[in-house]
Parts: sequence; C-alpha cells; structure tokens
Amino acid sequence: MLKTVEAFDRIGEENAFAVLARATKLASEGRDIINLGIGQPDFPTPPHIVEAAIKALRDGHHGYTPSTGILPLREAVATDVHRRFGVEVDPDLVMIVPGGKVTMYAAIRLFGEPGADILYPDPGFPIYRSMIEHTGANPIPVPIREENGFAFSAEETLSLITPNTRLLILNSPANPTGGVTPASEIDKLVEGLARFPNVAVMSDEIYDQLIFDGLEHRTLLAYPEIRDRLIVLNGWSKTYAMTGWRLGWSIWPKALYDDVRKLAVNAWSCVNAAAQYAGIAALEGPQDAVVQMRQEFDKRRKLVTEGLNGLPGVRAETPKGAFYAFPNVKETGWKAKPLAAALLDEAGVAVIGGPDFGVLGEGYIRLSYANSAENIARALERMRQFLSERQAA
Repeated sequence: MLKTVEAFDRIGEENAFAVLARATKLASEGRDIINLGIGQPDFPTPPHIVEAAIKALRDGHHGYTPSTGILPLREAVATDVHRRFGVEVDPDLVMIVPGGKVTMYAAIRLFGEPGADILYPDPGFPIYRSMIEHTGANPIPVPIREENGFAFSAEETLSLITPNTRLLILNSPANPTGGVTPASEIDKLVEGLARFPNVAVMSDEIYDQLIFDGLEHRTLLAYPEIRDRLIVLNGWSKTYAMTGWRLGWSIWPKALYDDVRKLAVNAWSCVNAAAQYAGIAALEGPQDAVVQMRQEFDKRRKLVTEGLNGLPGVRAETPKGAFYAFPNVKETGWKAKPLAAALLDEAGVAVIGGPDFGVLGEGYIRLSYANSAENIARALERMRQFLSERQAA
C-alpha cells in the first residue's frame, strides 16, 4: 500500500462538485434534473471579454507571464478598486492567481501549522476548513447566525481570538447564506482588532458586486489601520460569468507579497496568458453586462425567497448578496443532507445540504439562484410536491 503524508488524511472537498457529478450522471441517464447546487452564473461570458482572449492568442501571447501576473492587468485591478471604492492600491501588491481558491490556499498555507488557530465562518465556504485542517492548524468556527441576518457579529468574532490566533477569515457577501455584514459591524470589528495586532485578516470579497436592496459593499481595504496585515480575495468568476477561465486576483501586505510570489513559482508558475488579457477587457470595458446580470439575479432572488417561504416546513431569510438562498428546513422533519439527497434522487432538484458548509449548517440547505427563473419556478414546484407527499425518513 502506498502511504501518503498524514496531512492528506485531513483534507476535505467541496461537495457542490460531488452533487454536480451526481446530477450530471442522472441527467445522462435521461432524468430531468434542475441544478440549483453549483454556484455558477448561467450567463455566457460577455462577448468583448471573449474577443480580447482570442485577440491575445492571435497576437502571440502564448508563453509564460510573470508569476504575479502581467503588469497591465495588475494596474487594471488597482484602477478598478480605486474607481469603485476610492482606495489606493499599489499594483505591485496585486497578485493574479488561477481562481479564488488559490488565495485561500496561499493565506492558510502561510499561517497554518500545528498549534495555530485560524478563525473561519461557519456556515461558510467548505474549503476554508478543509485547508486549515490540511495544515494541521486548529479550525475555530465563527458562527454565522440566521437571527443575525447571516452577518458575522464583531463582538462574537473578537471573543474567539486567543494568543494562538494567526489568521481571521471573513466573507461578505457570503457563501452559502447570502448574508451581508453591515458597515457598522465591520467598523466595530476593525476597532477591536487593534487589540490583536498579530492577527492577519483574509477578506473574501468575491461577491462584492452582487449585492441588493440598495446596500453598498464595505471593503476592508477602506481601513488603513489593518492594511499591513490584510489579504483581500477577489476575481472575475462571479461578477463577469468567468468561472471556467480560472482567473482571480488578490491584494497582499508588502511583508507577505514575496512569500506568495515564491509559492506561485513553486505551485502554478503563472496564470494563462490569454485569460489575463481577457481580465483587462472585463475591468476596462463596458460594465453593462454586470448590471444586467445583477438585475436578473435580483429578480430571481425575490422569486426563490417567496417560493421557499411557501413550502411546507420551510422558512427563508431574503438574501442580501451573492446568488444563494439558505432556507431553514428544520420544521420539515428532515435532516439537511438526507433531504438534499432525496430531492435530487426523487424530485430531480439538486441542492446542497447545510452541513457541507459547517457544523452550524444543520437544518439548512443551500440553493443557488444562478439558474433561470423558469427552472427555479419548476424546482420550487417539485420541492413543494415532494415535501407535501413525503414524511421525513
């Protein structure tokens, strides 16, 4: 028997891909499956972005690029951040990476080791905890509670910091809950972090342009007092419907940037050259498609919330951001994961059980409304019929 290192016994995965594989298999067998599981916009990448990549290939951009990303793209990121938030960013602190997970991996790899504590949202994106456990660090859940509008509590978060805490992971707008933490709560958190100057912060802001009800995104880049220990994760996948392009960006403190550059050299060398030119076109070109996608997501958000609240035993907070709903299904009598499995196998609706996002996810399921309004309505009707006819197993 081959023996791998112990760290690989601790690594987890993202069950949305397992559900996608199961849904795909059922569809290949002739089943009509409506997939509300995967967090992927159902819109095509805007044409001007696609054309920029094609032009880059025709212009001969076929080779390696700097491991940190091409300078024009890093400059475009800095300009975009300044345009949207009024925050100055040095392009030499921008890192272009192959997707958002790479920034998570790098940040957790830098601070995770046995004896260290890393705080992360629960329920939250499952790769946070997976990578923390992979490094041997202690995963410390920060509760994300329904009664708090699925926003994190500054007071509760600060209470979890100990002398062993090395990194705090934040996510707003949030996956899987759709929660948006208000600026006032972020103000309190940053004020409290002054008592813990040795704790780094990674702010996952990948959904920053998918926010509703007139709310505005409060980036942690707006707080100069923590910029020397702040890592910001963002990218193109969700905003520009570019999930398959594998293109992300992050902003790092000067003290950490060269460490991440070395990690890039060792692990992924650089990001696909043509995709980087597409990234420039996305940031510098027309933003009409972004506005249109956000408006459509807003319509679907209202549709899915109203529909969920009409299901037997289900109640749902209206999500304020991202493209997920996280309904409470406790009164159905089902545990979350068996319910998700039964909805897929028997009703043909793919959703994700809440425990796949953390221990506090029990009693909830996640639905992605990054699918058409027609499919969402069909899925909700199938769920209504299933819950009306089936008692909990």
